[in-house]
Amino acid sequence: MIRHDSTRIDPKRRATLDYRKKQFATPTFKQQDYPHRLNLYHVPPTVEIRLEDFEQWAIDRLRILAELEACSFRNKTPAETAEHIKPFLDKWLRLDANTSSPQGSTDTRLQDQRRKDHYSHFILRLAFSSTEDLRRRFTRVEGALFRLRFQSENARERQDFVASLNLDWEAVSEQEKRILAQDLLNATPSLKKTDMEEGSWFKVDFETVPELVESRRIYVKGGKAYVPSKEQMSIVLAGFQERLEQGLELTARALPRLDEDDRLKPILDHLSNNFAIPDSTLADSDTTLSGATISASSIDPLSSHFPLCMRNLHMTLRKNNHLKHFGRFQYTLFLKGLGMTMEDCLIFWRQSFKLVTDETFNKEYRYNIRHAYGDVGGDARRGRGYTPFSCQKILTEHPPGSGESHGCPYRHFSVENLTNLLQVTGVNDRDVLRGVKEDVDKKRYHIACNRVFEWAHKSEIKQVKDDGTWKAADLDTIVHPNTYFKRSYLLKRGLAGDHGQSQGDSMEM
Repeated sequence: MIRHDSTRIDPKRRATLDYRKKQFATPTFKQQDYPHRLNLYHVPPTVEIRLEDFEQWAIDRLRILAELEACSFRNKTPAETAEHIKPFLDKWLRLDANTSSPQGSTDTRLQDQRRKDHYSHFILRLAFSSTEDLRRRFTRVEGALFRLRFQSENARERQDFVASLNLDWEAVSEQEKRILAQDLLNATPSLKKTDMEEGSWFKVDFETVPELVESRRIYVKGGKAYVPSKEQMSIVLAGFQERLEQGLELTARALPRLDEDDRLKPILDHLSNNFAIPDSTLADSDTTLSGATISASSIDPLSSHFPLCMRNLHMTLRKNNHLKHFGRFQYTLFLKGLGMTMEDCLIFWRQSFKLVTDETFNKEYRYNIRHAYGDVGGDARRGRGYTPFSCQKILTEHPPGSGESHGCPYRHFSVENLTNLLQVTGVNDRDVLRGVKEDVDKKRYHIACNRVFEWAHKSEIKQVKDDGTWKAADLDTIVHPNTYFKRSYLLKRGLAGDHGQSQGDSMEM
């Protein structure tokens, strides 16, 4: 007979633990400190935060990443990118240096800034780890943000941060440096002789610094790259991206655990969808234009300032004297966003539908217009109605079918039809048309639209930049049709670029 082990727990019976040990166990989370402004995001955050912060912090970081990606698509130089992105960083994801406070890194303000940066990065990891394409794009733009911050960091704090990483770098001895002095100097043309002699050098595997090898800025021997201290950013950036890629793969494996979380899953899905183009609502300040009369009779002359989606709807309406339901709905909300009153909107549509009788118009179309304005319908929308569609909403909802004219021409038109429409609206520059085709092929639809806008307003944009009358935030990437109209109108009229609340101040979730 086998003797029973009294210390062994029967697998068929539930193991009961002392509730006191469970209640007073050491918590697995802890408050994290942030001694440096820069962060490799190696350790995930563990302290609980509010769901509202979870959502808002991720949105704020997404705004920054979207602007960085737009700068890359528009071939801005590193200096232009840094100048363009600075006001957005200051507004949405500010990170001050330790020297900005007498208390240093222990200052509560600095800790709060860095906590938001830390959490927002890992929240977006959850949102952008589901597919290979999202992981690759996220790694690229996060690397660009890290590079931007690393370059803007002062020398002392940068060195303290690098020293804290304990990276596997092999220092080049003084004897080896003297032996290879001439080779190092010849292979590093940007380095002065005094810098080479006095500065420190590191040896790393050449695969870790492909950027330096590609541009032939370092000396390579025996599979090792000899990197001067001034080029250490490439090594740190390579390490950052390598760790991030590994972290995203691990996150992708754990992602199915969130499928049953009905609080976080909708937020994460919305964030990943918005990585194509940030979603935004229309600020009240974007519906008011000084000197502009928005009435039924003024739409024809103002249509030259419309984005291509609304220009196409207007041209189709004038040609056919009719638009189908979703086209009417999209265009009505756009006109509402311009500041047109419901009474003027009813007049506009009645005059445009020349082929129908008053009885037919009142029976089939009048109610829908009033409903869009919130004049009739459910109590939830009464008095305010629907908001104008953003670019993200137009791109992702209700694709047009046969005979319909709504949607985004850059996404829903064939290349041939899109080119013809652009030429009809006056875009004949071959370089612009070629750039639009490349953007569309790579599914960068909002970049194609911004490319056309910048070409059509090239001289005006240059003038306001030279005069300093418009801030960088006034010329951020357009992600709303009504913002396109207002910016075009102000530029062509030579008015100041005071937009009040920018297009991204509030975002739909």
